[in-house]
Amino acid sequence: MSQEAIRTQTRGPVLEVTLDRPRANAIDLATSRVMGEVFTRFRDDPALRVAIVTGAGEKFFCPGWDLKAAAGGDAVDGDYGVGGFGGLQELRGLNKPVVMAINGICCGGGLELALSGDILLAAEHASFALPEIRSGTVADAASIKLPKRIPYHIAMEMLLTGRWLDAEEAARWGLINRVLPADRLMAEARRLADELAAGPPLVFAAIKEVVREAENMKFQDALNRITGSQFETVERLYRSDDQLEGARAFAEKRDPVWTGR
Repeated sequence: MSQEAIRTQTRGPVLEVTLDRPRANAIDLATSRVMGEVFTRFRDDPALRVAIVTGAGEKFFCPGWDLKAAAGGDAVDGDYGVGGFGGLQELRGLNKPVVMAINGICCGGGLELALSGDILLAAEHASFALPEIRSGTVADAASIKLPKRIPYHIAMEMLLTGRWLDAEEAARWGLINRVLPADRLMAEARRLADELAAGPPLVFAAIKEVVREAENMKFQDALNRITGSQFETVERLYRSDDQLEGARAFAEKRDPVWTGR
């Protein structure tokens, strides 16, 4: 499937999404809206369990906002579509795992897009930055997310100076999960996606909702919401066939067969 600058491919329960906008995979308003539609379909299709997001080519994952499009009339506060910039950051109820395969330069809004994933893999030559400071604007989503993901002082240095991190340093600070040779990046992303796709989808949904909703809550308040049956995904899991299947498989010393029901 191809929609403007977005290519998608389905491998069983895995959706691969490739941002392909020569020359740098920058995102304009129209591309962001298409990405929102793609990720909404992924969210709502029960046959799809995991997504991989990557960029076309070997140099760029995504540099973020398309400044040339902005110069041509795209408003920075324009209509990004459902899910906000890049289709993921503000997409409600996305309770499926997303793997980012970062194949090159990942900066600005591209880094904000990457931070919307759950597991981040990067090629050895990938690099990371928030250069918005140099163009007189603010990396708004990154200003919210990054200090919660890596040490505060490293996040602030990136935000305040725009300095670049290579892949090894990004991994050292916990910005990404691991670094791979470029020719192994997609193979490892697919291996990981297949592993996740074989896992319990209702458990994954519960994990994602609890992690997302509890991010700014006190521990006891979040736990009280769980015990008070206030998380829809958790309650669905507790009343599911998969919950029983997990217990039976353990007792019978076999691999469980997850149905998502």
